[in-house]
Amino acid sequence: MLNPKLQIIKGMNKSTPITIAYGDGIGPEIMSSTIKILEASGAKLTFDEIEIGEKIYQKGIKSGIEDDSWDPILKNKILLKAPITTPQGGGVKSLNVTMRKTLGLFANVRPCKAYSPFIKTKHPEMDVVIIRENEEDTYGGIEHRQTFEVYQCLKLITLPGTERIIRYAFEYARSNNRKKVTCFTKDNIMKLTDGLFHEIFKTIANDYPEIESENMIVDIGTAKLADTPENFDVVVMPNLYGDIVSDVAAQISGSVGMVGSSNIGPDCAMFEAIHGSAPDIAGKNIANPSALINAAVMMLRHIGQNEPAEKIQNAWLKTLEEGLHTADTYNPETSKKRLSTSEFTDAIIERLGQKPEILEASDFSANQATIIPELLLSRTDVRPGLRQHRALKGTDVFVYWEPDNPDLLAKQLQHYSNGKFELTMITNRGTKVWPNGLPQTFCTDHWRCRFKSTGPEADSSTVIDLLSSLNNGSIDIIKTENLYEFDGEPAYSLGQGE
Repeated sequence: MLNPKLQIIKGMNKSTPITIAYGDGIGPEIMSSTIKILEASGAKLTFDEIEIGEKIYQKGIKSGIEDDSWDPILKNKILLKAPITTPQGGGVKSLNVTMRKTLGLFANVRPCKAYSPFIKTKHPEMDVVIIRENEEDTYGGIEHRQTFEVYQCLKLITLPGTERIIRYAFEYARSNNRKKVTCFTKDNIMKLTDGLFHEIFKTIANDYPEIESENMIVDIGTAKLADTPENFDVVVMPNLYGDIVSDVAAQISGSVGMVGSSNIGPDCAMFEAIHGSAPDIAGKNIANPSALINAAVMMLRHIGQNEPAEKIQNAWLKTLEEGLHTADTYNPETSKKRLSTSEFTDAIIERLGQKPEILEASDFSANQATIIPELLLSRTDVRPGLRQHRALKGTDVFVYWEPDNPDLLAKQLQHYSNGKFELTMITNRGTKVWPNGLPQTFCTDHWRCRFKSTGPEADSSTVIDLLSSLNNGSIDIIKTENLYEFDGEPAYSLGQGE
């Protein structure tokens, strides 16, 4: 049963209102093309337009969107968005990330399919869907400059966020007749964060025995995807890896300019081209509208308008196989005519109702919407200790220290320690430099100093006392991270070399 917040509209004559944003650069051209095709297909839609992106940034609004523009998005719950230009620097935030996180669009879905021999690719059998977690990981955007030489970015992986994206990946595979889900992580290094993602994947895979599952370390997984993508079907991963791998997958399928994407949440959904605003070719009538057209097809399927979605997809495929291509995909060996944006649009409209003869025709008649999954796992279902006894066992104190001498730093820290904690380790950039560090280890001005409680358990007051004592000794404290055990199991990483 569908999530009641996402009941799709079937068998209804009334139009579905959607919100559209023409964007920047080539955005207005490809949006106009897409809307023209949507209207010609018989799609039942009405449009509410908002302005976002470059012009809004130029007003001094660092989010790239004005407050009242959220209203039509929240009212219609569907946004079709052309690419925007995000200014470099100036403290502005990525509008794409802001919209995904603000609207709870936790799943980014990017189908990457080859259209060989009409679109050049080294992987003619490729048909892969990348599903990327959209809200967490380093994309929380929590960054700090802590010393003269060191900057940090926090990586946040949560149990509910991970469960939701992985369940969605399996539900997507089930509803789209996909046979395998692969998970990419780096838990050989990030054993807590990526380790959690991997463990939840293994746990949830048991609920879908009909679907094959596998996990790969992200570096070798990406290499294999780039080499033999035909061995993959659906691939799910955390946010940062997904951002990179989905572009790799799109490019090797034929062109980033061909691929659309959906961003799915419990209440709202956003559909967009994955490429940038390409201001260098704006207004020249040469941009390829295919990515936004394919995003619009995904949108139509999402709202249950499968018939016009199928018509548009098949007309687009028919246009491709007849060798009618825009400049970016034109190939003298396979193309018959180089078309402008407007000519390519008209060619698709002329072929509405036709089907490709060589490429596989799309059939959405049995389309099933992917269920937004409920969260079923408790904290104890995945990893022992996630909701059991939590004990404070110490604290990592990060300090600014200019002299490159960990022994001297350790001596000063021990002198001002209050006796309730023992200094057990100092690391620099994660590598142990005290005790018994190697002189070859390169050090900077940022030191992690690990204090373990000398008693059975610490509390916040003893940590505060330690920090106060260190401060009285003129130790320049940057931040602290408490060290916890859950049912006796350490919930913090060791230092490299510890």
